[in-house]
Amino acid sequence: MGPAAPPGPRTVAEATAPRALPRSIFELPKVEPVPEEERRTLDEIRRELGDCRRCKLCNGRKNIVFGVGNPRAELVFVGEGPGADEDQQGIPFVGKAGQLLTKMIEAMGFSRDEVYICNVVKCRPPDNRNPEIDEIFACEPFLRAQLGAIRPKVIVALGKFAAQTLLRDETRISALRGHWREYCGIPLMPTFHPAYLLRNPAEKKAAWSDLQQVMKVFGKTPPGRKREG
Repeated sequence: MGPAAPPGPRTVAEATAPRALPRSIFELPKVEPVPEEERRTLDEIRRELGDCRRCKLCNGRKNIVFGVGNPRAELVFVGEGPGADEDQQGIPFVGKAGQLLTKMIEAMGFSRDEVYICNVVKCRPPDNRNPEIDEIFACEPFLRAQLGAIRPKVIVALGKFAAQTLLRDETRISALRGHWREYCGIPLMPTFHPAYLLRNPAEKKAAWSDLQQVMKVFGKTPPGRKREG
């Protein structure tokens, strides 16, 4: 008999699986770039996700909300999880918060079709409660795989759960926002979630300041302002 065939690439979940269920963000697997041999396309990642039953969020969902947008996007927005409208349609950020996010994206000089939008968890938490650590643990490997497939130029983390999960940092979003960080070598800008901005419109100015920092990376200027130089 000839030599055994080499093992195939690990699945998305196998690539980051720790030995025990984490009790906090800090106990999630260390964030590392997806190795070249384990990179998949978004379509392949979605097929592996399948009719996901990896956590209890599957029990009440209508649709898995995987992600939407340009698979080669230079700019990716990562939110928390689907709400009722998103669960109904299977598309992230289509409710009131999504309408605000679209306005934010367009104010930055992009269209929704140019960017990619996804969430930390792919199924709606009941009654829009916060995602729990076991749910993040089950779903985060697929987010990591998505970001590894796209390899964007910049990531914008929308809100506490996106920023804390990607950064493995439980600092308040009010302290994280506006400061450049990195995710696997990719510049990451934390800012407020659009749903939070709908409840706290006074914070829109701060969020716009954060997004303007992102715009500078792409050589874009705010509407009505001339480019310097």
